[in-house]
Amino acid sequence: MPFFAHSENSAGLKRPAKRYLAHVRQEDDGAFVIHELEEHLRAVADLTGGFASTFGHSDWGQLAGLWHDLGKYSSAFQSYIAHGSGFDPEAHIEGCKGRVNHSSAGALHAVEKLGGKGRLLAYLIAGHHAGLPDWHSDEHVLASLSQRLEDEQHLLAISNMTIPTDVLHPAITPATKPPGGEAGLALWLRMLFSCLVDGDFLDTEKFMDGEKGRSRGTFSSVVELLSKLDKHMTQLMAEAKTTSVNRVRAEVLRQCRKRASDAPGLFSLTVPTGGGKTLSSLTFALNHAIHHKKHRVIYVIPYTSIIEQTAGTFRDIFGENVVEHHSNLDPEKETAKSRLATENWDAPVIVTTNVQFFESLFAARTSSCRKLHNIVNSVVVLDEAQLLNPEFLQPIMSTINLLAQYYGVTFVLSTATQPALNSREGFGWTFRGLDGVREIMADPDALYRDLKRVTVEMPLDFHARRRWEDIATELKAHGSVLAVVNTRRDCRELHRLMPGGTIHLSAAMCGEHRSRVITGIRERLKKKVLIRVVSTQLVEAGVDIDFPVVYRALSGLDSIAQASGRCNREGEEKRGKVVVFVPPKSSPPGTLRRAEQTTISLLSGSKSDPMARELFTRYFEHFYVKADSLDKHGINDLLTRDARELKIQFRTAAEKFQLIDDVESQAILVWYGESQALIGKLKKDGPEWWLMRKLQRYSVNLSRRAVDKLVQSGEVQEVWPGIFAQAVSTLYDDEVGVTFGSELTAEQLIG
Repeated sequence: MPFFAHSENSAGLKRPAKRYLAHVRQEDDGAFVIHELEEHLRAVADLTGGFASTFGHSDWGQLAGLWHDLGKYSSAFQSYIAHGSGFDPEAHIEGCKGRVNHSSAGALHAVEKLGGKGRLLAYLIAGHHAGLPDWHSDEHVLASLSQRLEDEQHLLAISNMTIPTDVLHPAITPATKPPGGEAGLALWLRMLFSCLVDGDFLDTEKFMDGEKGRSRGTFSSVVELLSKLDKHMTQLMAEAKTTSVNRVRAEVLRQCRKRASDAPGLFSLTVPTGGGKTLSSLTFALNHAIHHKKHRVIYVIPYTSIIEQTAGTFRDIFGENVVEHHSNLDPEKETAKSRLATENWDAPVIVTTNVQFFESLFAARTSSCRKLHNIVNSVVVLDEAQLLNPEFLQPIMSTINLLAQYYGVTFVLSTATQPALNSREGFGWTFRGLDGVREIMADPDALYRDLKRVTVEMPLDFHARRRWEDIATELKAHGSVLAVVNTRRDCRELHRLMPGGTIHLSAAMCGEHRSRVITGIRERLKKKVLIRVVSTQLVEAGVDIDFPVVYRALSGLDSIAQASGRCNREGEEKRGKVVVFVPPKSSPPGTLRRAEQTTISLLSGSKSDPMARELFTRYFEHFYVKADSLDKHGINDLLTRDARELKIQFRTAAEKFQLIDDVESQAILVWYGESQALIGKLKKDGPEWWLMRKLQRYSVNLSRRAVDKLVQSGEVQEVWPGIFAQAVSTLYDDEVGVTFGSELTAEQLIG
């Protein structure tokens, strides 16, 4: 039901004018304030069109914004919002209990107005609350777009309403074409969807909570940030000791500055571990952003176990201009402003994980997609790019190519062991990879020679397995030593055989526990206190620690290289020592075992340097060939197979694109630090947002089978529907974490 106010016509006579509600706010004094629907539609059209203009498609964005809430003109919705907000408690709501579908009308109108083109807008409009739909569904529900477009009652419901003509029939004809053809259609629609969702959220927020809206976007410019970074690097280099390692780091930094003016596109930064990749890649990214007028730098890191270190370093330089976005974020490090920026990445520096970045690019949910348009015209640094999951490699590569070619995104693949990501063909298969990647370093081979600080001892016989007892005996002979193994069970077994005081580090420990342990390791190493550590591979990629001796269980060649990077990192020893050994049991089936087998096949009988740079290309070529598929779940097929007919399975693709398989795993909350008090509050008050953010730091992932057993034994209980927590003190140990055995590997446990 429309509501009425008074307006003046051209003759100055007052006449009733219909006022349709988009949103209603009640002030502290009880007065109601109306957000008129027409005003909302025009504002969202402007915002969406503006966001879409960054990639040249404002015409589509404007129409999506203008029509997204046409369904709110229906009498059912007007009654629903008037009654639900308290604005009109007597509003007639029979027949419209619960939420009212207000997104189908705009989708239907788009098809009626534009024909086939309208179907493109229909995906965006129909999904702007529930998420991007599939074109068709096997389920007997009105969830798919094809089904919703058959239900014309929603269009009929607004047919007799007083809707401005220029809203229903604007002088806008979408003329631009989706970039990348059929292969690029899904990404383009998802980008437009992001523009619409963010525009809708922002305009609604402006009305409902103006103070919140005014606190957005008040960050420093990238120019100001570069000034801060240059000052920091000058000071860092002035304080650095004159060593061969620091001379190499200075040269890496110089070359990154020099190459930053190169044309946007795809770059690699191939620098051995310990060569200063993190700050040098950031220097390249900021200089490149300024030179080419890009909006932000997005730093993507493989594991949450190392993201805190990197984000902390950046925050020391840039302060609150760094937004950290990942599942394990400590709420104490957030500000109100940074929390808002995690919603849409409207900040100059974003630090996030592979999981957050890539799953968002294939997401269907509004909350995940909202940030995507702010990836446009940015610089993305993929730290430790070799750790991209091979089972999703093809859809990831396809998307990187599209972003670089059509959306102004510059990618930097930063790694010590560049993976073989170029296009290639084999018998019966084709891999469409990244072509035209430019190396930033003039002579990576020279860097490897200059930064050679360790000797890597490989097993004489790759099939001669060694006992943990023998490995422990060797480790005991060293004052300070790091041992890296492949699974949590191996870590616990070897640690059990070590002397008291040996530090255990694995994903059996919650995030807060791991962070404290890593901080303690760094402090002891800095003070030259003797220390022994047994860890899973989570310590390898990017964790800034330095041991004179490192033992590594046989694994992928890239993992061995990463472990070597934790040895003699500062070059203080004449030559560090890395010992690779064959553990008692092979790695579990899957990625780890394929990596191990690839290393054996590559190095068996070889007397060459196992860390020779040219070996890594061959290693990754062989490794990818051994994978079951580089698009195991058929993501590209779901998004492109029927794109010519505008039939795209958005929701199904999003469900299948899970870099961490959460189907087979279950998080449990453990007793560590302040977590028991927080779990108690959860039981009392329920899962409030801030509370769950804090509790995330006290969770450990186990297999669902393991959790079921622990529930049956009474060691774990369901404290809230779907939320499980430790119930007995013996389940979690302050030294080794969860004491119940699981076969899940580190790579499956860290996101």
